[in-house]
Amino acid sequence: MRLVLAEDHALLREGLIRILEAHDHEIVAAVEHADALTEALADPSVEGAVLDVRLPPSHTDEGLRAAVGVRARRSGFPVMVLSQYVERIYARELLASGEGGIGYLLKDRVGDVGEFVDALDRVASGGTVLDPQVVSAVMARQAPVERLTVREREVLGLMAEGRSNAAIAGALFVTEKAVGKHTNNIFTKLDLPVAPDDNRRVLAVLAWLGV
Repeated sequence: MRLVLAEDHALLREGLIRILEAHDHEIVAAVEHADALTEALADPSVEGAVLDVRLPPSHTDEGLRAAVGVRARRSGFPVMVLSQYVERIYARELLASGEGGIGYLLKDRVGDVGEFVDALDRVASGGTVLDPQVVSAVMARQAPVERLTVREREVLGLMAEGRSNAAIAGALFVTEKAVGKHTNNIFTKLDLPVAPDDNRRVLAVLAWLGV
């Protein structure tokens, strides 16, 4: 996958380059400034981006705005966002299009190389991956899922992390069939229309975020 990488901390940027290249990704551009990021994302050959929310010059939301902008031009463009902190509003804004291909991980997650690469692969395939701490913050502050049981909320929380039904079953020590039943209940209780399951999973996360 041809990627743009945006990270202003040199050591982390170099570490990410090595990790990504070791897993068969091509780094088209590795930048540290918002202007350079905008220019790099204009390249039509780029297939995805890994970027920090905050970049120079203001260290506020430059990375976010670049991500939202490229997805407006290229529907479903895969973006993996890295952040030092849980910034819930950014996750909501990125997900507002109703499409997948979005990941939001805390930078500490990059310490687990396998998990990071797996999350990026899911995003590249059109999935939605949210860091567990982002998930916890959202659950504590949003209430569009009051109709769901405790178990259904657990399933939805893991779904928001990008887990498959099999992975959810393993995490909750239940059968995959039971997870499928909980998932269907979630779709029904959140009044989600019949659609491919991948789309409804994204819509379920959006409903949960209140987007």
